[in-house]
Amino acid sequence: MNNKYKFNAIDLFSGCGGLSEGLKQAGFKIIAGVEVDKNAAKAYRMNHADTVLFEDDIRKLDTGKILKLLKGSSLHLLAGCPPCQGFSSLRRLNRKSAVRDERNSLIDEYYRFVEELNPLTIMLENVPGIVDYSLFKGIIRKLKKLGYYIVFKVVNVADYSVPQRRKRLVLVGSKICKIDIASGTNILTTVRDTLGNLKNNDNDELHKIYPKHTERVQKMISLIPKNGGSRKDLPNKYELECHKKKNVGFNDVYGRLHWDTVSSTITGGCLNPSKGRFLHPEEDRCISAREAALLQTFPIDYKFPTDIPRVELALLIGNALPPEFSRIQAENIFRHIEKCYG
Repeated sequence: MNNKYKFNAIDLFSGCGGLSEGLKQAGFKIIAGVEVDKNAAKAYRMNHADTVLFEDDIRKLDTGKILKLLKGSSLHLLAGCPPCQGFSSLRRLNRKSAVRDERNSLIDEYYRFVEELNPLTIMLENVPGIVDYSLFKGIIRKLKKLGYYIVFKVVNVADYSVPQRRKRLVLVGSKICKIDIASGTNILTTVRDTLGNLKNNDNDELHKIYPKHTERVQKMISLIPKNGGSRKDLPNKYELECHKKKNVGFNDVYGRLHWDTVSSTITGGCLNPSKGRFLHPEEDRCISAREAALLQTFPIDYKFPTDIPRVELALLIGNALPPEFSRIQAENIFRHIEKCYG
């Protein structure tokens, strides 16, 4: 282990590396990651070359392989964001029960890794809706039986200097002493703060990736008022047929971002203005992949594969845990370990 790192961590369900980026910025040495998606794994390796990434189905991964990497050292933090899309509010809509989705059970794999690796502290991030379901409640009971003090809370990442509205559940636990979730920063970071000074860089291929439209749709976009305008501001003749139906939802589609507040949630549809409020505040286009990544708080030089379909690139960016939010939570855990153990 590199001696400059005081504590180590493992990142499960690593995605393109948003959580790992925050852990690294907080001072953790990321020993290993686990990610089965080939595009996400490619992005992860582009930015975290020193981490051993297991490109495996976590359900088939033997934790003994990770124990070997620890070489007898304690595991200080096990972090992860198990996919639980069946519990998301968007997937459930008016349903009272979770949508049947095999990914829901992946939280059990997170627990298996906790049980078998015995980390000093844990962090789990997920959709807010999971708190109401027996699967999550059962995991909490089992973690407590393992000796962890557990606390969880639904928070808005905008309260942690992330320039977007995004509610997430964050859970932290510790075997060494009582732990709390990091408090917010009370600093509002706006779209203008994040994108206002972004300069066109001919060498940044990521900033060149955004959709091109038909002449009619491009004209419609040009008529949407700058700085927060909506499709509802359009003359009737430019209204799309799919928006003329009564009670049609998703009012943010073909909406512009506001300069002086946070953005809407950067989702897996962030490179398609028909999927949400993803139009640039002034320019007549969707935000670029680089701009979406910046709104997720990835560093300006963070690398993503540009040779994959745009829809898959958008999923990598939109599904990531914002690194700044991860950093703040991880720094809180780092200080906790220093105080109680280190």
